[in-house]
Amino acid sequence: MSAAVPSAVREIADGYAFTGPALDLGAVLLDGTAYAGAPVRVPLGVLNRHGLVAGATGTGKTKTLQLIAEQLSAQGVPVFLADIKGDVSGVAAPGEPGERTAARAAEVGQDWQARGCPAEFFALGGQGTGIPLRATVTSFGPLLLAKVLDLNETQESSLGLVFHYADRQGLELYDLKDLTAVITFLASPEGKEELKGIGGLSAATAGVILRSLTLLENEGAGAFFGEPEFDTAELLRRTEDGRGVVSVLELPAVQDRPRLFSTFLMWLLADIYQELPEVGDLDRPKLVFFFDEAHLLFKGASKAFLEAITQTVRLIRSKGVGIFFVTQTPKDVPGDVLAQLGNRVQHALRAFTPDDAKALKATVSTFPKSPVYDLGEVLTSLGTGEAVVTVLSEKGAPTPVAATRLRAPQSLMGPLEPAALRAAVDGSALVGAYRDAVDRESAYEKLAARAARPQAEPVPSGEPRREPEGRREKEDAGLLGSLLSNPALKSFARSAGTQLGREISRSLFGTSRRRR
Repeated sequence: MSAAVPSAVREIADGYAFTGPALDLGAVLLDGTAYAGAPVRVPLGVLNRHGLVAGATGTGKTKTLQLIAEQLSAQGVPVFLADIKGDVSGVAAPGEPGERTAARAAEVGQDWQARGCPAEFFALGGQGTGIPLRATVTSFGPLLLAKVLDLNETQESSLGLVFHYADRQGLELYDLKDLTAVITFLASPEGKEELKGIGGLSAATAGVILRSLTLLENEGAGAFFGEPEFDTAELLRRTEDGRGVVSVLELPAVQDRPRLFSTFLMWLLADIYQELPEVGDLDRPKLVFFFDEAHLLFKGASKAFLEAITQTVRLIRSKGVGIFFVTQTPKDVPGDVLAQLGNRVQHALRAFTPDDAKALKATVSTFPKSPVYDLGEVLTSLGTGEAVVTVLSEKGAPTPVAATRLRAPQSLMGPLEPAALRAAVDGSALVGAYRDAVDRESAYEKLAARAARPQAEPVPSGEPRREPEGRREKEDAGLLGSLLSNPALKSFARSAGTQLGREISRSLFGTSRRRR
């Protein structure tokens, strides 16, 4: 390292001198000068310890995501990005050289070369250019759906009972009309009889849920629920040359429904967690998931929902998955979640109001003490593309706080041209599997057929209802009791060869296991 580098900068740089594979973030910044000989890096093996990218609007958070994503892809790690503003699609195309890019590269010691990443583009329910991404209502589960519908905890519990009834009766909830049909039936005199002994659904609660479903449908969200359901294993793909595929979920068409898309992202994570095996700590993660606009996920969340998020973040690292929450300030993230985010990239904060000053003070308190920087001053004076960084070392200890001038992404810093985006989607190997919606027989059709029969066969009191077509009930009373007493609807073992009409195993979020 050059002797011209101040000793304080050398000491910081020593904390980022890792021996294994790592991502290059930039160069140490002190008193306005970036020292190219003092690189700031993050070890690849600690990215499953999660992270936070924060900062005020316009400070460069999106470019930081792009910088990290393209390096992960180059090192064989698949990436998921939520594109809130529509400007991340450029990750698939080579960047454009220019004077500003060349100057930044020289300042931080970067060998900048225009390079794009292998990418797939998705859109929720097909509302956008990307490949439609859908989930069945059954798979989505009651806890996540309650968050979308803005239900209180009592209503959330009742919705869980509806899902439980549908699971054990073999009533497939593929789309919103299926759920509406089941709720309407359970609120009827015949349905109330079937719920005796395991609880009930009041007319008032049923009405609230049905009105919320109608509103959701009227907003166009019905397209998000249905088949073919997206298989989250698609997010773990690599190309033949070993690069990780960057999956970009375009959200501009649904950005006015933040509660819906933030919860949908949580469904993706819950499904990934449920499907992947335990692997412990790897030399590199199997997937890194960037959760943009993270404050939308936590705002107004029920206690059960927050507990499930915290548990998922805590446990998913053992599946080899890293999560980066992206938001404006650390205070947007609950303390129990924030405590698990070992890697931090904090862009500039503004302190124009008393609330801003309070947020700044809270942010400074979440960083290790620095003998070099006055973090309160540094965080308000950072320029665009600069950040305060601390990550976990290869031994798991926090690195010294480093003000950092970040590298420039090598992919296009802006959106793809519409024609190029359309061509990328049309040329995808996945488009044939997910483009066209499918509407199979499910709860709506089964209940309609049942209502059309002249008279249902009477069922003697106290005896289990006989399943049609020779299906046998395999319900265990003790298991049922424990399920209903658990507000998070935690999963329990489901025997091999489970058929419709038997209990569906559900996860921390009440999401169901995928049928193979």
